[in-house]
Amino acid sequence: MAQKSRSRLGLDNIFRSLTQNVYFQPPESSKIKYPCIIYHLDDYYILHADNKPYQLEKRYLVTVVDKNPDSDLKDEVASIPRASFSRHYTADNLNHDVFTIYY
Repeated sequence: MAQKSRSRLGLDNIFRSLTQNVYFQPPESSKIKYPCIIYHLDDYYILHADNKPYQLEKRYLVTVVDKNPDSDLKDEVASIPRASFSRHYTADNLNHDVFTIYY
């Protein structure tokens, strides 16, 4: 049996220590407050032994959205262990910084 990965709620708590505006897979009808962190499950990293999975880690795609292009929030997310920066883009006059985090 694969070793259980850490809880998504643990990651959610880390995000909520940075900002109260945290959204996991928000529906399109959600009213989002900025600055915020939006995240969703993106992939699994699975280690195998004897043709069986024995360890798995979930990869989350995390987007920091802020009006301020110099927001400290993106630096705080970048400081989370196993976080890596993916890309930056702007849309609707908002800055989006995308990270992947294994948790």
